[in-house]
Amino acid sequence: MTKKNVLLSFVAFLAFAPPSLLIGQQPVQNVDAKKHPELASAQTSIVHAYQKIDAAQQAHRDQLGGHAQKAKELLAQAAQELTQAAVYADHHR
Repeated sequence: MTKKNVLLSFVAFLAFAPPSLLIGQQPVQNVDAKKHPELASAQTSIVHAYQKIDAAQQAHRDQLGGHAQKAKELLAQAAQELTQAAVYADHHR
């Protein structure tokens, strides 16, 4: 299997994985900044926001009504969407 096929398989898994598998996972920075600098920058911002929320949860001893955790889950999902956007762009140029 080529490196490209492995990446596409992984992205397909992320696209269709049940949310329960993805909950609690930190967002990743996996968009190539040379090919997609704006998307990569957005992923970096997502990771920083996730880390700030994590710090807030620790500071407030997780007494944020579950809203901070939900925000972290949505950030992880947003990072995955950016990965999918980069893959789509790569295949539709």
